[in-house]
Amino acid sequence: MPARPRAPRRRGRPAARELPTGDSLCRNPLLPCAAACTLSSPAPPRTSSSSSPRASAAGARLSRTPPPRPSSSLRAVGASLPCTPPPCPSSLARRQGPPSSDRIRLVPPLYFFATGAVTPKNISASTTPTLSQDKLLGGLLSAAFDESSCQSRYKSNLYRKPSPFPLSPYLVQKLRKYEAYHKKCGPGTKRYRRAIKQLKAGRNVDNAECKYVVWFPCNGLGNRMLTIASTFLYALLTDRVLLMHVAAEQEGLFCEPFPGSSWVLPGDFPHNNPFNLNIDAPESYINMLKNGVVRNDDPSSVRASSLPPYVYLHVEQFRLKLSDNVFCDEDQAVLSKFNWMLLKSDSYFAPALFMTPVFEAELAKMFPHKESVFHHLGRYLFHPTNRVWGIIRRYYEAYLARADEKIGFQIRIFPEKPIKFENMYDQLVRCIREQNLLPELGEPAANSTTTTAESGKVKAVLIASLYSGYYEKIRGMYYENPTKTGEIVAVYQPSHEEQQQYTSNEHNQKALAEIYLLSYSDKITMSAWSTFGYVAYSFAGVKPWILLRPDWNKEVSEVACVRSTSVEPCLHSPPILSCRAKEEVDAAAVKPYVRHCEDVGFGLKLFDS
Repeated sequence: MPARPRAPRRRGRPAARELPTGDSLCRNPLLPCAAACTLSSPAPPRTSSSSSPRASAAGARLSRTPPPRPSSSLRAVGASLPCTPPPCPSSLARRQGPPSSDRIRLVPPLYFFATGAVTPKNISASTTPTLSQDKLLGGLLSAAFDESSCQSRYKSNLYRKPSPFPLSPYLVQKLRKYEAYHKKCGPGTKRYRRAIKQLKAGRNVDNAECKYVVWFPCNGLGNRMLTIASTFLYALLTDRVLLMHVAAEQEGLFCEPFPGSSWVLPGDFPHNNPFNLNIDAPESYINMLKNGVVRNDDPSSVRASSLPPYVYLHVEQFRLKLSDNVFCDEDQAVLSKFNWMLLKSDSYFAPALFMTPVFEAELAKMFPHKESVFHHLGRYLFHPTNRVWGIIRRYYEAYLARADEKIGFQIRIFPEKPIKFENMYDQLVRCIREQNLLPELGEPAANSTTTTAESGKVKAVLIASLYSGYYEKIRGMYYENPTKTGEIVAVYQPSHEEQQQYTSNEHNQKALAEIYLLSYSDKITMSAWSTFGYVAYSFAGVKPWILLRPDWNKEVSEVACVRSTSVEPCLHSPPILSCRAKEEVDAAAVKPYVRHCEDVGFGLKLFDS
């Protein structure tokens, strides 16, 4: 039986230090991300040989006298990639959270060393599932990879409960067909070199053997993951090869998803500057229509060789209503004639594809369960590199693996609607109490010997936030008070960066690690509008509780939280369903598989009726 990881003996408190992650992995490959934890136990802890309670207690002791506060800034690499010039407001790092007078002390890091593998709690060591049945997720993943090159591909999902959504055999067939197509036409192949030569020559040829959609990034990691999955779905529907512009801040995050080829756009691509791609670019499809470069009134009469060498689609969240042409049948007929398509987006536009009539039949075969789209495509596409996976695995095994239940809280404050720390914390506590997400507190002085069915069970609480205040408050509640049920509540927070830094590679690797850790939760509560939270709960396949925003003219939300009706992310600003018709049609009123989002009233999400 593999040895469990044990916390090393300590001869004094280590100095505070910034902990880079991913490819730079803490400058010491044995050290994982900083961890802060505590333990609330109304009764003596169980005597099982677990490192988690000991580590938790150590974290509680250490947090009493924190070391000097480290710098919250991270090395910024690469360039900011705004959606439109001037840069999107959200592409700039802003300080958020409680005001300086309420700033919570930073919790010192707790280091541990992993000396062996631990089987996730929901997987029996004696009944390890076979490769074909579980590691491949029922055929979702290809077996044509070397497992050691990307350990997370076949292991990360073993830390979650089985998917609640059966996989469509047609989707599996579609993915294997795409993989062969990508290998035939991807970078480094003769066909790719021919297509690049034609692009550089300014030609768009008839009957091209290979067609491409090139994705360019915009905004934060959650937005990027959602829009990559949407673009891949579009590639599946339109027989295009997906290539991805990987900026410096995104390097080293994900493994290659397609066997025998790469999805990374080569650096010598002739139109590789994302700053030239914006809503006003003459190559954008909308401007081509306005300027008479292309016509959509008779698509069958348009020859591919008469078109420009490439077309640009600007699919930014709050421009979608202005770009509704993209999701009309006649426009898709014209767009299909372009061999090269460049696309920039920060939006989960998959629901808009479901509302495009030409795609409906194909999507129905691929996804008989409508709310499984990102759940399946995300688990197919996104696999953390070994460096990032090492952080995820070690943290999980040290702190979460032996918990009876894992509960995740993700709190995000947005600059366009700032919420005071006290108000946000009070709303979180209201949600916890109303939905019974955590055990009720008993009296601090009570010396109860009452035994319940829940006595001794461990609930691990994982907090994902840029700020330490929520961790400190919840930790304090369960550190100072017993629970009425006799349950043990351990509270953890992997990091608190104080501000979001889109252009920092190290910051993005920490964010990816926390998305995965959050996705291993049995229950998730998240902030409204947060794409970070969308990705995590969709990976997990659980319906979250959503902490609603207050009305624009109020500081406190009347309703603390609501349960999502779907595990699908929200499309914040959907296109007009009636295309170029003058009147707007509410898609939720006419399409049985979409409804308005709980957190974004004008948004849409897919769900199973």
